[in-house]
This record gives sequence, structure tokens and C-alpha cells, in this order.
Amino acid sequence: MFFLLGGDKKNRNNSKQNSHAIEQAREFFLSGRFPVVTTQQIEGRRIVKVLGLVCCRGFDSDETFFGMASRAINKGAQAIIGYNENVAFHPDGSKYFSCYGTAVMFDYDPASPDVIPLMLQRQKTMQSMDTLV
Repeated sequence: MFFLLGGDKKNRNNSKQNSHAIEQAREFFLSGRFPVVTTQQIEGRRIVKVLGLVCCRGFDSDETFFGMASRAINKGAQAIIGYNENVAFHPDGSKYFSCYGTAVMFDYDPASPDVIPLMLQRQKTMQSMDTLV
């Protein structure tokens, strides 16, 4: 019953971490370090591992898109290929967004500025954030 009325402190901390992860995914995407494309490949990059389908659903398009990207980054992905989105319109005027794509990893390229996978970069940031709390 306690869970239904207010939840517990652990769930509140998870939502803070989720919002931080979404903000980091937004930063990676907007800086061009995490491509999301509708095609099945990215020119000049060789896909070496397919990590699987990632998806997210919600009422806010930005939160849904970056939530999907965040889930891919958590899997260790360096990009999303085959991106697609759907919007459902409800009679009350609200919209429900669904975003999905395939999370992939590229061949190792030491000349690339993003040699360290984004997942490891995020873990370092999360560790430094935990020391502050």
C-alpha cells in the first residue's frame, strides 16, 4: 500500500538518475557524438555489433526520443540505425509518441575523437555525481 501512495526513496533516486541519463543522451545527440538515422547504415562507419531494438513511449516527444537514445547508450551503443517513430492522436487532443530503432556498435577506430564508448563516459560522470551526494 505504501508503494501506491507515495513510493519509496529508492524510486525517487532512480527518477533523478533517469532524468540525468536523458539529459546526457540529449547532449551526446546534439553534439553529433551519437547519431540516430533512419537508414540501415552510416556512411564511413562499419557496424560490428547489433545490440538490439531500443524503444521508448510517452506523451512528450523530446523525452521519448532522448529516453530511447539513453537506453541505447546504456546498452553500450554508439548509434541508432533504422529509427522510426509513431504518433497516436487521442480524441481528447493528446498525443502519444513511440520511438524505436536498432542500437549498434561500430568498428574500433583509434583516429576517431570518440574512442571511449559513451556508456563508459556516462559511468565516469555518474561516479563523480555519486561522490557529490
